[in-house]
Amino acid sequence: MARMCMRAYFVHPAAPGGLIFEFPGAFFCPFRLPPGSPKERKVALEESSTRIAVIGIIIEDRRQAEKINALLHQYGSYVIGRMGLPYEKKQVNIISVVLDAPMDVISALSGKLGRLPGVSSKALYSKASGTPGTNTEKEKNLKALESGEILSREQWKSLIKDPTKEDSRILAEKACRIRDRQYGKRVFIRGLIEFTNYCRNDCYYCGIRRSNCHASRYRLTGEEILECCRSGYELGFRTFVLQGGEDPYFNDERMTEIIRTIKKEFPDCALTLSIGEKERKSYEAFRQAGADRYLLRHETADDDHYRLLHPAEMSLRHRKACLYTLKELGYQTGAGFMVGTPGQTADTLAADMEFLQELKPEMVGIGPFLPHHDTPFRHQSAGDVGLTLYLLSLVRIMLPDVLLPATTALGTAAQNGREAGVLAGANVVMPNLSPGNVREKYLLYDNKICTGNEAAENLRDLSSSMSAIGYETVTDRGDHKKFI
Repeated sequence: MARMCMRAYFVHPAAPGGLIFEFPGAFFCPFRLPPGSPKERKVALEESSTRIAVIGIIIEDRRQAEKINALLHQYGSYVIGRMGLPYEKKQVNIISVVLDAPMDVISALSGKLGRLPGVSSKALYSKASGTPGTNTEKEKNLKALESGEILSREQWKSLIKDPTKEDSRILAEKACRIRDRQYGKRVFIRGLIEFTNYCRNDCYYCGIRRSNCHASRYRLTGEEILECCRSGYELGFRTFVLQGGEDPYFNDERMTEIIRTIKKEFPDCALTLSIGEKERKSYEAFRQAGADRYLLRHETADDDHYRLLHPAEMSLRHRKACLYTLKELGYQTGAGFMVGTPGQTADTLAADMEFLQELKPEMVGIGPFLPHHDTPFRHQSAGDVGLTLYLLSLVRIMLPDVLLPATTALGTAAQNGREAGVLAGANVVMPNLSPGNVREKYLLYDNKICTGNEAAENLRDLSSSMSAIGYETVTDRGDHKKFI
Protein backbone atom coordinates (compact mmCIF):
# COMPACT_ATOMS: atom_id res chain seq x y z
CA MET A 1 0.00 0.00 0.00
CA ALA A 2 2.86 2.37 0.76
CA ARG A 3 4.29 1.90 -2.72
CA MET A 4 0.96 2.87 -4.28
CA CYS A 5 1.31 6.19 -2.49
CA MET A 6 4.88 6.56 -3.72
CA ARG A 7 3.64 6.59 -7.29
CA ALA A 8 1.27 9.43 -6.49
CA TYR A 9 3.78 11.86 -5.04
CA PHE A 10 7.44 12.33 -4.17
CA VAL A 11 8.63 10.52 -1.07
CA HIS A 12 11.82 11.61 0.61
CA PRO A 13 14.47 8.90 0.00
CA ALA A 14 15.27 8.57 3.68
CA ALA A 15 11.65 8.24 4.70
CA PRO A 16 10.66 4.79 6.02
CA GLY A 17 6.98 5.73 6.21
CA GLY A 18 6.63 8.13 3.31
CA LEU A 19 6.38 11.93 3.65
CA ILE A 20 4.60 14.17 1.17
CA PHE A 21 6.83 16.95 -0.22
CA GLU A 22 6.51 17.36 -3.97
CA PHE A 23 3.10 16.62 -5.26
CA PRO A 24 0.84 17.96 -8.04
CA GLY A 25 -2.37 18.53 -6.10
CA ALA A 26 -3.89 17.17 -2.93
CA PHE A 27 -3.95 13.46 -2.11
CA PHE A 28 -5.32 11.60 0.87
CA CYS A 29 -3.33 8.55 1.95
CA PRO A 30 -5.36 6.30 4.30
CA PHE A 31 -2.82 3.54 4.88
CA ARG A 32 -1.51 2.39 8.24
CA LEU A 33 2.14 2.99 8.98
CA PRO A 34 4.30 0.58 11.01
CA PRO A 35 3.99 0.78 14.79
CA GLY A 36 6.37 3.23 16.49
CA SER A 37 8.79 2.81 19.35
CA PRO A 38 7.22 1.71 22.64
CA LYS A 39 9.04 4.63 24.27
CA GLU A 40 7.14 7.04 22.06
CA ARG A 41 3.64 5.73 22.53
CA LYS A 42 1.34 4.01 25.01
CA VAL A 43 1.34 0.25 24.53
CA ALA A 44 -2.24 -0.24 25.60
CA LEU A 45 -3.99 2.04 23.11
CA GLU A 46 -7.21 0.09 23.39
CA GLU A 47 -7.45 0.88 27.09
CA SER A 48 -6.93 4.64 26.81
CA SER A 49 -9.22 7.52 25.92
CA THR A 50 -8.53 8.80 22.42
CA ARG A 51 -9.40 11.89 20.38
CA ILE A 52 -9.62 12.55 16.69
CA ALA A 53 -7.24 15.37 15.82
CA VAL A 54 -5.68 17.08 12.82
CA ILE A 55 -2.11 18.34 13.05
CA GLY A 56 -1.43 21.09 10.52
CA ILE A 57 2.24 21.32 9.49
CA ILE A 58 3.80 24.15 7.47
CA ILE A 59 7.28 23.35 6.19
CA GLU A 60 9.49 26.23 5.15
CA ASP A 61 12.80 24.34 5.40
CA ARG A 62 12.71 21.17 3.31
CA ARG A 63 15.98 20.02 4.82
CA GLN A 64 13.91 18.96 7.83
CA ALA A 65 12.29 16.19 5.75
CA GLU A 66 14.17 13.33 7.38
CA LYS A 67 13.43 14.51 10.92
CA ILE A 68 9.75 15.12 10.17
CA ASN A 69 9.41 11.71 8.61
CA ALA A 70 11.16 10.04 11.54
CA LEU A 71 8.64 11.58 13.93
CA LEU A 72 5.66 10.55 11.80
CA HIS A 73 7.10 7.04 11.60
CA GLN A 74 7.40 6.83 15.39
CA TYR A 75 3.76 7.78 15.81
CA GLY A 76 2.60 5.97 12.69
CA SER A 77 0.27 3.53 14.42
CA TYR A 78 -1.98 6.46 15.41
CA VAL A 79 -2.16 7.94 11.90
CA ILE A 80 -5.49 7.58 10.08
CA GLY A 81 -4.40 9.47 6.97
CA ARG A 82 -2.45 12.39 5.56
CA MET A 83 -2.96 15.11 2.98
CA GLY A 84 -0.27 17.28 1.45
CA LEU A 85 -0.16 20.32 -0.79
CA PRO A 86 2.82 22.34 -2.07
CA TYR A 87 2.41 26.09 -2.33
CA GLU A 88 5.08 27.06 -4.81
CA LYS A 89 4.29 30.78 -4.71
CA LYS A 90 5.54 30.93 -1.11
CA GLN A 91 7.94 27.95 -1.42
CA VAL A 92 6.30 26.06 1.44
CA ASN A 93 4.65 22.68 1.84
CA ILE A 94 1.53 22.13 3.89
CA ILE A 95 0.69 18.76 5.40
CA SER A 96 -2.34 17.70 7.40
CA VAL A 97 -2.01 14.56 9.53
CA VAL A 98 -5.18 12.98 10.92
CA LEU A 99 -4.77 10.93 14.11
CA ASP A 100 -6.85 8.89 16.53
CA ALA A 101 -4.77 8.95 19.70
CA PRO A 102 -4.66 9.92 23.37
CA MET A 103 -4.37 13.67 23.89
CA ASP A 104 -0.87 13.43 25.37
CA VAL A 105 0.33 11.57 22.28
CA ILE A 106 -1.15 14.20 19.93
CA SER A 107 0.32 17.01 22.01
CA ALA A 108 3.75 15.37 22.12
CA LEU A 109 3.88 14.86 18.35
CA SER A 110 2.69 18.39 17.59
CA GLY A 111 5.22 19.85 20.00
CA LYS A 112 8.14 17.89 18.58
CA LEU A 113 7.23 18.88 15.03
CA GLY A 114 6.87 22.55 16.00
CA ARG A 115 10.29 22.62 17.63
CA LEU A 116 12.05 21.73 14.37
CA PRO A 117 13.69 24.73 12.65
CA GLY A 118 11.64 26.02 9.76
CA VAL A 119 8.59 23.95 10.73
CA SER A 120 5.34 25.16 12.30
CA SER A 121 2.62 22.85 13.64
CA LYS A 122 -0.75 23.16 15.35
CA ALA A 123 -3.19 20.51 16.60
CA LEU A 124 -6.96 20.84 16.22
CA TYR A 125 -8.99 18.43 18.37
CA SER A 126 -12.44 16.97 17.81
CA LYS A 127 -15.01 17.43 20.55
CA ALA A 128 -15.76 13.71 20.75
CA SER A 129 -13.65 11.31 22.75
CA GLY A 130 -13.83 7.69 23.75
CA THR A 131 -12.20 4.34 23.34
CA PRO A 132 -11.63 2.72 19.93
CA GLY A 133 -14.25 0.34 18.65
CA THR A 134 -17.50 0.54 16.80
CA ASN A 135 -19.54 -2.08 18.59
CA THR A 136 -19.72 -2.84 22.31
CA GLU A 137 -20.36 -6.55 21.74
CA LYS A 138 -17.50 -6.78 19.26
CA GLU A 139 -15.20 -4.96 21.64
CA LYS A 140 -16.14 -7.29 24.49
CA ASN A 141 -15.54 -10.39 22.38
CA LEU A 142 -12.21 -9.07 21.16
CA LYS A 143 -11.05 -8.58 24.73
CA ALA A 144 -12.17 -12.13 25.52
CA LEU A 145 -10.11 -13.41 22.59
CA GLU A 146 -7.06 -11.43 23.70
CA SER A 147 -7.35 -12.92 27.18
CA GLY A 148 -7.23 -16.45 25.73
CA GLU A 149 -10.88 -17.39 26.14
CA ILE A 150 -12.43 -20.00 23.82
CA LEU A 151 -15.06 -18.14 21.85
CA SER A 152 -18.47 -19.48 20.90
CA ARG A 153 -19.77 -19.54 17.34
CA GLU A 154 -21.90 -16.47 18.05
CA GLN A 155 -18.96 -14.59 19.51
CA TRP A 156 -16.91 -15.33 16.41
CA LYS A 157 -19.76 -14.18 14.17
CA SER A 158 -19.91 -10.93 16.09
CA LEU A 159 -16.21 -10.33 15.44
CA ILE A 160 -16.33 -11.33 11.78
CA LYS A 161 -19.55 -9.73 10.59
CA ASP A 162 -19.37 -6.35 8.84
CA PRO A 163 -15.96 -5.11 9.99
CA THR A 164 -15.42 -1.38 9.50
CA LYS A 165 -12.21 0.31 8.44
CA GLU A 166 -11.75 1.36 12.04
CA ASP A 167 -12.18 -2.25 13.19
CA SER A 168 -9.51 -3.30 10.69
CA ARG A 169 -7.14 -0.59 11.82
CA ILE A 170 -7.51 -1.47 15.49
CA LEU A 171 -7.04 -5.20 14.86
CA ALA A 172 -4.03 -4.65 12.60
CA GLU A 173 -2.38 -2.56 15.28
CA LYS A 174 -3.02 -5.19 17.94
CA ALA A 175 -1.86 -7.99 15.62
CA CYS A 176 1.40 -6.22 14.73
CA ARG A 177 2.12 -5.47 18.36
CA ILE A 178 1.59 -9.13 19.26
CA ARG A 179 3.63 -10.40 16.31
CA ASP A 180 6.49 -8.00 17.05
CA ARG A 181 6.52 -9.10 20.67
CA GLN A 182 6.75 -12.76 19.66
CA TYR A 183 9.12 -12.59 16.68
CA GLY A 184 10.36 -9.02 16.40
CA LYS A 185 10.17 -7.12 13.13
CA ARG A 186 11.30 -10.16 11.18
CA VAL A 187 9.64 -11.69 8.14
CA PHE A 188 10.67 -15.28 7.45
CA ILE A 189 11.40 -16.30 3.86
CA ARG A 190 10.58 -19.79 2.58
CA GLY A 191 11.68 -21.16 -0.78
CA LEU A 192 8.63 -22.59 -2.58
CA ILE A 193 9.19 -25.50 -4.98
CA GLU A 194 6.05 -26.47 -6.93
CA PHE A 195 7.19 -29.89 -8.11
CA THR A 196 4.06 -31.39 -9.69
CA ASN A 197 0.74 -30.09 -10.97
CA TYR A 198 -0.83 -33.52 -11.40
CA CYS A 199 -3.67 -34.08 -8.94
CA ARG A 200 -6.08 -36.94 -8.33
CA ASN A 201 -8.67 -34.58 -6.81
CA ASP A 202 -11.31 -32.55 -8.60
CA CYS A 203 -11.86 -29.59 -6.26
CA TYR A 204 -14.24 -27.17 -7.92
CA TYR A 205 -12.10 -24.08 -7.26
CA CYS A 206 -8.68 -25.36 -8.33
CA GLY A 207 -6.98 -24.84 -11.69
CA ILE A 208 -5.01 -28.11 -11.50
CA ARG A 209 -8.07 -30.27 -10.76
CA ARG A 210 -7.91 -33.62 -12.51
CA SER A 211 -10.71 -32.86 -14.99
CA ASN A 212 -8.99 -29.74 -16.34
CA CYS A 213 -7.85 -31.09 -19.69
CA HIS A 214 -6.33 -27.73 -20.63
CA ALA A 215 -3.73 -27.77 -17.85
CA SER A 216 -0.17 -28.24 -19.09
CA ARG A 217 1.01 -30.98 -16.75
CA TYR A 218 4.55 -31.47 -15.46
CA ARG A 219 6.58 -33.29 -12.83
CA LEU A 220 10.03 -32.37 -11.62
CA THR A 221 12.57 -35.14 -11.24
CA GLY A 222 14.31 -35.75 -7.95
CA GLU A 223 17.45 -34.12 -9.34
CA GLU A 224 15.50 -31.06 -10.53
CA ILE A 225 13.99 -30.67 -7.06
CA LEU A 226 17.44 -30.96 -5.52
CA GLU A 227 18.82 -28.36 -7.93
CA CYS A 228 16.07 -25.94 -6.83
CA CYS A 229 17.21 -26.45 -3.25
CA ARG A 230 20.83 -25.82 -4.21
CA SER A 231 19.92 -22.59 -5.93
CA GLY A 232 17.85 -21.55 -2.93
CA TYR A 233 20.59 -22.41 -0.48
CA GLU A 234 23.04 -20.19 -2.35
CA LEU A 235 20.51 -17.36 -2.12
CA GLY A 236 20.33 -17.85 1.65
CA PHE A 237 17.14 -19.89 2.05
CA ARG A 238 17.06 -22.26 5.01
CA THR A 239 13.50 -23.52 4.58
CA PHE A 240 12.22 -25.32 1.48
CA VAL A 241 8.54 -25.95 0.82
CA LEU A 242 7.69 -28.86 -1.50
CA GLN A 243 4.20 -28.20 -2.82
CA GLY A 244 2.22 -30.19 -5.34
CA GLY A 245 -1.09 -31.74 -6.23
CA GLU A 246 -1.99 -35.15 -4.85
CA ASP A 247 0.03 -36.91 -7.53
CA PRO A 248 -0.07 -40.74 -7.26
CA TYR A 249 3.30 -40.93 -9.02
CA PHE A 250 5.00 -39.51 -5.95
CA ASN A 251 4.24 -42.47 -3.72
CA ASP A 252 5.70 -42.96 -0.26
CA GLU A 253 8.88 -44.57 -1.58
CA ARG A 254 9.66 -41.75 -3.99
CA MET A 255 8.76 -39.04 -1.49
CA THR A 256 10.82 -40.47 1.34
CA GLU A 257 13.82 -40.77 -0.98
CA ILE A 258 13.45 -37.11 -2.01
CA ILE A 259 13.10 -36.03 1.63
CA ARG A 260 16.16 -38.01 2.76
CA THR A 261 18.28 -36.66 -0.09
CA ILE A 262 17.37 -33.05 0.66
CA LYS A 263 17.95 -33.43 4.40
CA LYS A 264 21.27 -35.18 3.83
CA GLU A 265 22.61 -32.41 1.61
CA PHE A 266 21.06 -29.58 3.64
CA PRO A 267 20.94 -30.75 7.27
CA ASP A 268 20.65 -27.19 8.58
CA CYS A 269 17.46 -26.54 6.59
CA ALA A 270 13.82 -27.11 7.45
CA LEU A 271 11.65 -29.02 4.97
CA THR A 272 7.93 -28.35 4.64
CA LEU A 273 5.57 -30.59 2.67
CA SER A 274 2.28 -29.51 1.13
CA ILE A 275 1.07 -32.53 -0.80
CA GLY A 276 -2.44 -33.13 0.46
CA GLU A 277 -4.31 -35.84 2.31
CA LYS A 278 -2.46 -39.07 3.13
CA GLU A 279 -2.89 -41.97 5.50
CA ARG A 280 -1.10 -42.05 8.84
CA LYS A 281 1.59 -44.48 7.68
CA SER A 282 2.58 -42.06 4.90
CA TYR A 283 2.85 -39.12 7.27
CA GLU A 284 4.91 -41.30 9.63
CA ALA A 285 7.27 -42.27 6.81
CA PHE A 286 7.77 -38.67 5.72
CA ARG A 287 8.42 -37.58 9.30
CA GLN A 288 10.95 -40.34 9.87
CA ALA A 289 12.68 -39.39 6.62
CA GLY A 290 13.19 -35.87 7.97
CA ALA A 291 10.20 -33.70 7.04
CA ASP A 292 9.71 -30.94 9.61
CA ARG A 293 6.44 -29.24 8.66
CA TYR A 294 3.26 -29.98 6.79
CA LEU A 295 0.76 -27.55 5.25
CA LEU A 296 -2.79 -28.81 4.67
CA ARG A 297 -5.42 -26.10 4.41
CA HIS A 298 -8.76 -27.35 5.62
CA GLU A 299 -10.48 -24.84 3.21
CA THR A 300 -13.66 -24.69 5.29
CA ALA A 301 -14.74 -26.18 8.63
CA ASP A 302 -18.44 -26.28 7.70
CA ASP A 303 -19.67 -29.62 6.27
CA ASP A 304 -22.25 -28.16 3.92
CA HIS A 305 -19.83 -25.58 2.62
CA TYR A 306 -17.16 -28.25 2.16
CA ARG A 307 -19.53 -30.29 -0.02
CA LEU A 308 -20.21 -27.19 -2.11
CA LEU A 309 -16.49 -26.80 -2.83
CA HIS A 310 -15.49 -30.45 -3.29
CA PRO A 311 -16.73 -33.60 -5.05
CA ALA A 312 -18.53 -36.29 -3.07
CA GLU A 313 -15.50 -38.56 -2.68
CA MET A 314 -13.76 -35.97 -0.51
CA SER A 315 -14.73 -35.40 3.12
CA LEU A 316 -14.11 -32.72 5.68
CA ARG A 317 -13.96 -35.38 8.36
CA HIS A 318 -10.96 -37.04 6.71
CA ARG A 319 -9.18 -33.74 6.14
CA LYS A 320 -9.57 -32.75 9.77
CA ALA A 321 -8.37 -36.21 10.85
CA CYS A 322 -5.24 -35.70 8.74
CA LEU A 323 -4.50 -32.44 10.52
CA TYR A 324 -4.85 -33.98 13.96
CA THR A 325 -2.61 -36.88 12.88
CA LEU A 326 0.06 -34.45 11.69
CA LYS A 327 -0.02 -32.70 15.06
CA GLU A 328 0.28 -36.04 16.88
CA LEU A 329 3.33 -36.99 14.81
CA GLY A 330 5.20 -33.85 15.78
CA TYR A 331 4.98 -31.85 12.57
CA GLN A 332 4.78 -28.11 12.68
CA THR A 333 1.31 -28.19 11.20
CA GLY A 334 -0.45 -25.67 9.01
CA ALA A 335 -4.16 -25.29 8.27
CA GLY A 336 -6.11 -22.48 6.61
CA PHE A 337 -8.82 -21.41 4.21
CA MET A 338 -9.75 -19.12 1.33
CA VAL A 339 -11.74 -15.96 1.89
CA GLY A 340 -14.70 -15.33 -0.40
CA THR A 341 -15.39 -18.80 -1.79
CA PRO A 342 -18.91 -19.42 -3.15
CA GLY A 343 -21.31 -20.14 -0.29
CA GLN A 344 -19.06 -18.66 2.41
CA THR A 345 -20.87 -16.72 5.13
CA ALA A 346 -20.07 -15.18 8.48
CA ASP A 347 -21.25 -18.45 9.99
CA THR A 348 -18.87 -20.61 7.94
CA LEU A 349 -15.99 -18.23 8.70
CA ALA A 350 -16.89 -18.47 12.39
CA ALA A 351 -16.65 -22.26 12.05
CA ASP A 352 -13.19 -21.83 10.53
CA MET A 353 -12.02 -19.72 13.43
CA GLU A 354 -13.53 -22.14 15.95
CA PHE A 355 -11.65 -24.99 14.33
CA LEU A 356 -8.35 -23.10 14.28
CA GLN A 357 -8.76 -22.18 17.94
CA GLU A 358 -9.32 -25.85 18.74
CA LEU A 359 -6.52 -27.24 16.50
CA LYS A 360 -3.94 -24.62 17.48
CA PRO A 361 -1.83 -25.08 14.34
CA GLU A 362 1.70 -23.71 14.17
CA MET A 363 0.98 -22.20 10.74
CA VAL A 364 -2.18 -20.74 9.17
CA GLY A 365 -2.54 -19.92 5.48
CA ILE A 366 -5.31 -17.47 4.55
CA GLY A 367 -5.73 -15.89 1.14
CA PRO A 368 -8.54 -14.49 -1.00
CA PHE A 369 -10.43 -16.83 -3.31
CA LEU A 370 -9.39 -16.18 -6.91
CA PRO A 371 -11.30 -17.87 -9.76
CA HIS A 372 -9.70 -19.96 -12.50
CA HIS A 373 -11.16 -19.90 -16.00
CA ASP A 374 -11.22 -23.70 -16.33
CA THR A 375 -13.19 -24.47 -13.17
CA PRO A 376 -16.91 -24.54 -12.32
CA PHE A 377 -16.34 -21.34 -10.30
CA ARG A 378 -14.88 -19.38 -13.21
CA HIS A 379 -17.65 -16.76 -13.12
CA GLN A 380 -17.51 -16.22 -9.36
CA SER A 381 -16.19 -12.98 -7.90
CA ALA A 382 -12.82 -12.89 -6.19
CA GLY A 383 -12.61 -12.76 -2.42
CA ASP A 384 -12.36 -9.45 -0.59
CA VAL A 385 -8.80 -8.37 0.22
CA GLY A 386 -9.90 -6.17 3.12
CA LEU A 387 -11.72 -9.04 4.82
CA THR A 388 -8.70 -11.29 4.23
CA LEU A 389 -6.45 -8.81 6.02
CA TYR A 390 -8.95 -8.46 8.84
CA LEU A 391 -9.03 -12.23 9.35
CA LEU A 392 -5.23 -12.39 9.28
CA SER A 393 -5.23 -9.96 12.19
CA LEU A 394 -7.82 -12.00 14.06
CA VAL A 395 -5.75 -15.17 13.62
CA ARG A 396 -2.65 -13.42 14.96
CA ILE A 397 -4.55 -12.21 18.02
CA MET A 398 -5.98 -15.70 18.58
CA LEU A 399 -2.66 -17.53 18.04
CA PRO A 400 0.05 -15.05 19.08
CA ASP A 401 3.04 -17.21 18.07
CA VAL A 402 1.59 -18.57 14.82
CA LEU A 403 3.67 -18.50 11.64
CA LEU A 404 1.36 -16.56 9.34
CA PRO A 405 2.12 -16.19 5.61
CA ALA A 406 1.26 -13.21 3.47
CA THR A 407 0.22 -15.50 0.63
CA THR A 408 0.88 -15.44 -3.10
CA ALA A 409 -2.89 -15.12 -3.62
CA LEU A 410 -2.87 -11.95 -1.52
CA GLY A 411 -0.04 -10.57 -3.63
CA THR A 412 -1.97 -11.48 -6.78
CA ALA A 413 -5.25 -9.95 -5.64
CA ALA A 414 -3.81 -6.56 -4.66
CA GLN A 415 -0.79 -4.53 -5.56
CA ASN A 416 1.55 -4.70 -2.56
CA GLY A 417 -0.82 -7.27 -1.07
CA ARG A 418 1.94 -9.12 0.71
CA GLU A 419 3.19 -5.92 2.32
CA ALA A 420 -0.38 -5.24 3.44
CA GLY A 421 -0.47 -8.78 4.86
CA VAL A 422 2.61 -8.10 6.97
CA LEU A 423 1.03 -4.87 8.23
CA ALA A 424 -2.00 -6.96 9.24
CA GLY A 425 0.09 -9.39 11.32
CA ALA A 426 1.69 -11.86 8.89
CA ASN A 427 5.37 -12.79 9.24
CA VAL A 428 6.11 -15.28 6.42
CA VAL A 429 6.48 -14.91 2.65
CA MET A 430 7.30 -17.69 0.19
CA PRO A 431 9.17 -16.64 -2.97
CA ASN A 432 9.14 -19.15 -5.81
CA LEU A 433 12.19 -21.39 -6.32
CA SER A 434 10.57 -23.55 -9.02
CA PRO A 435 12.27 -23.68 -12.45
CA GLY A 436 11.20 -20.73 -14.56
CA ASN A 437 9.70 -22.91 -17.29
CA VAL A 438 7.08 -24.45 -14.97
CA ARG A 439 6.05 -21.54 -12.74
CA GLU A 440 3.20 -20.49 -15.00
CA LYS A 441 1.96 -24.09 -15.22
CA TYR A 442 1.21 -24.37 -11.49
CA LEU A 443 -1.86 -22.22 -11.97
CA LEU A 444 -4.31 -22.73 -9.12
CA TYR A 445 -6.08 -19.48 -10.08
CA ASP A 446 -5.84 -16.94 -12.87
CA ASN A 447 -3.12 -14.26 -13.07
CA LYS A 448 -0.96 -15.84 -10.38
CA ILE A 449 2.19 -13.81 -9.81
CA CYS A 450 5.37 -15.79 -10.43
CA THR A 451 7.87 -13.10 -11.46
CA GLY A 452 9.01 -9.85 -9.89
CA ASN A 453 9.28 -9.91 -6.10
CA GLU A 454 7.47 -13.24 -6.09
CA ALA A 455 10.53 -14.89 -7.71
CA ALA A 456 13.24 -16.06 -5.32
CA GLU A 457 15.88 -14.56 -7.61
CA ASN A 458 14.57 -11.09 -6.75
CA LEU A 459 15.06 -11.51 -3.03
CA ARG A 460 16.78 -8.13 -2.81
CA ASP A 461 13.71 -6.34 -4.15
CA LEU A 462 11.48 -8.25 -1.75
CA SER A 463 13.75 -7.29 1.14
CA SER A 464 13.58 -3.65 0.05
CA SER A 465 9.79 -3.70 -0.09
CA MET A 466 9.64 -5.11 3.43
CA SER A 467 12.24 -2.64 4.68
CA ALA A 468 10.08 0.19 3.31
CA ILE A 469 7.33 -0.76 5.77
CA GLY A 470 9.70 -1.24 8.69
CA TYR A 471 10.42 -4.99 8.55
CA GLU A 472 13.47 -7.15 7.92
CA THR A 473 13.48 -10.32 5.82
CA VAL A 474 15.38 -13.23 7.35
CA THR A 475 16.24 -16.50 5.64
CA ASP A 476 16.92 -18.72 8.66
CA ARG A 477 14.74 -21.75 9.45
CA GLY A 478 12.17 -19.62 11.21
CA ASP A 479 10.69 -22.38 13.33
CA HIS A 480 7.59 -21.94 15.47
CA LYS A 481 8.60 -20.86 18.96
CA LYS A 482 7.51 -24.19 20.49
CA PHE A 483 10.04 -26.00 18.28
CA ILE A 484 13.06 -23.84 19.00
